[in-house]
Amino acid sequence: MNWYLDSGKESDVIVSTRIRLARNIKGIPFKQKLSETDINNLLEKMKYITPSLGYGLKFLKIKDMDDITKLALVEKHIISPDIISDRNEEESGILINDEENICIMVNEEDHIRIQIFNSGLDLQNTINLAKEIDKKLDNMLHFCSSKEYGYLTACPSNVGTGLRASVMVHLPALKLTGNISKVLHIVNSFGMTIRGIYGEDSQSKGDMFQISNNQTLGITEEEIINNLENITKKVMEQERVARKNLEKNEIELQDRVYRSYGILTNAVKLSSDESIELLSDVKLGTDLGIIKQLDDLKVKKIELYTKPANLQKYTGKILNAYERDIKRAEIVKQIIK
Repeated sequence: MNWYLDSGKESDVIVSTRIRLARNIKGIPFKQKLSETDINNLLEKMKYITPSLGYGLKFLKIKDMDDITKLALVEKHIISPDIISDRNEEESGILINDEENICIMVNEEDHIRIQIFNSGLDLQNTINLAKEIDKKLDNMLHFCSSKEYGYLTACPSNVGTGLRASVMVHLPALKLTGNISKVLHIVNSFGMTIRGIYGEDSQSKGDMFQISNNQTLGITEEEIINNLENITKKVMEQERVARKNLEKNEIELQDRVYRSYGILTNAVKLSSDESIELLSDVKLGTDLGIIKQLDDLKVKKIELYTKPANLQKYTGKILNAYERDIKRAEIVKQIIK
């Protein structure tokens, strides 16, 4: 089962874990200064070394992928929206395996961005696999680094370790009790950043937030991972306290989650944004044992296959927005049954 449909540790609050390492190759200009020849040579080099790297990875050029497949990967948070933008897609590629827990972006902002994904809270295993792949790639490509600054990156905010570790968290109770702003302030004061579901400059949807480190220089990878794990566990504790407070008003909580469940499961058409907001309440009700008709897997399937591109992948048809709204409501009923 792909990681985004699996249930990991602390999955009632912690949806997923991601490790990203930014790297650049010695002797090649940074992405912004690459010539067309440099770009083609880099893509061909990555294609050539893919079989030797292992892990079941295959190399794909972004420009050779159809639009729905590209958007489906963005919706799963496997590739960034930036890599499929008009200015990047002609010169970028990815190395990805069938399980989709490994995705190496080529020529996004840096030459290489190694990404490893896991369900639930699993920072240590995820960083271990990332470091293993990083070492193999360094032996093949030779990454540029400085004794004084560490790994050199296109953006100064990534210099040093080049590590961006993040966890996706579901915080509906903190939002409902009005305590979310306090938690966001605490996270920021501990040297972490909390963003929307698609990272920098994105908005939170469905009470989902991404917590990540904002320091990469003057700190070790181990310190980043430990700090993120500690702050994530504190946020998780606060969310669970807020859920207990909600449960004290049992009727109001049940009314809220069952109203959302009723609309989600009986509507004839559903917009993408509407289904995301309804599913937040439904996931909360499922995790608290209020809604018995669903389990974690069904919630994850609904969350994935109601997104526009993945909905079209699921049905095998290209649909306009109105057709997707109708099909989305049908898919919810299919998954539940």
